Amino acid sequence: MGTKTVRLDDDVYERIKSKKRADETFSDAIDRLTSEWTLLDFADGDSPADPARHRELIERSEQAGTEDSENRLERLGIDTDSDG
Repeated sequence: MGTKTVRLDDDVYERIKSKKRADETFSDAIDRLTSEWTLLDFADGDSPADPARHRELIERSEQAGTEDSENRLERLGIDTDSDG
C-alpha cells in the first residue's frame, strides 16, 4: 500500500490531532473518523415503511452510540459501571 501527502489547513490539522488516539497514526485516525457509519448505511436497500426493521436499526444505532460513549469515558478514566 502506498502513501500520499495531503495538505491540511492548520485548523483542520488541529481538529484531527485532538481526536487522534495515542496509539494511532494520523492515517489511522482519519480512517476511523471518516469511516463511521450512519443509520442510512444500515437502511440501504431496506424499505423505510418496515417498522420492525426501522426499530432494529434504531436499536443498533443506540447500542453503538452507548458503546462508543462508554469507551470514551473509560479512556478518560471515568467509571461506567452502572452498579454504583
